[in-house]
Amino acid sequence: MCMKSINALLVVGLVVILSSSCSHDGYKEAVVHDEKVTNVLFLHHSTGNNIYKGAMNDGQPDVKKWFLDYNEKHDLKINFVERSFPLSKRYMILSGYGWKNYPYDYYNIWVKHGEDNSFKNEPTLKVLTPLWDVIVFKHCYPVSSIKEDQEVSIDSNQKNLTNYKMQYEALKNKLREYPDTKFIVWTGAALVKNATDEPKALRAKEFFNWVINDWDEPGDNIFLWDFYDLQTEGGLYFKDEYAAGKKDSHPNRIFSAQTAPLFCNRIIDVVNNKGELTELTGKHLSLTEE
Repeated sequence: MCMKSINALLVVGLVVILSSSCSHDGYKEAVVHDEKVTNVLFLHHSTGNNIYKGAMNDGQPDVKKWFLDYNEKHDLKINFVERSFPLSKRYMILSGYGWKNYPYDYYNIWVKHGEDNSFKNEPTLKVLTPLWDVIVFKHCYPVSSIKEDQEVSIDSNQKNLTNYKMQYEALKNKLREYPDTKFIVWTGAALVKNATDEPKALRAKEFFNWVINDWDEPGDNIFLWDFYDLQTEGGLYFKDEYAAGKKDSHPNRIFSAQTAPLFCNRIIDVVNNKGELTELTGKHLSLTEE
């Protein structure tokens, strides 16, 4: 083998090793080891990033600023850390899982491969839960593009109701194996009317209603934030005035700025009161009672 080929292989090997170690070290280094600090990890993609940023009026993300302000006024602090999860290959060079965060993907990484420390360089709950007091995770809006049942299997990545429900039941059982960590699950992001059709929108509404009314159960370590309801306000579609465009289902700045404080409210309520003082949307019950 020529010297150039050997050097190339060494570089590739070094990149893989570095990307693997940096991935897990990044989670560890972000944790604050202090009994007065609650470490909150938010796993997301682009929709979650828009809510995290909000209006960005003062040059920093709204959610970051909200928790900085909260920490100034309270003895018990929140260390809020956001991360893209899973990462795509363009970020992790050769070992990325892919830019997919749907029910199948959390099931695939955390349940099917949950006995390992990582899968395709993404940490499992075995690694994350000893570090983080609260883990928040979500799906991006293609989760609402739900097809009729065809390929029915818990190990299928086809987006249909039966697969989603099987994967969510497996996820619930796995999350409950880590009772010292609280999990906050976003109801899935909705699509604008021009980016879907009525049958898919009806199936999406059916699934998120099932998550709220059947899948979620009181008394465990799993909580919800009802992002879908904030987007649709009881309808089938992400309201056009809240979206980035007529065919773009990303939240716009105005909606993101309005929604970010509700997200923060919900986290604080789950941390301090097991979610009992806010609605699933993050609105305070005392402010919504007649």
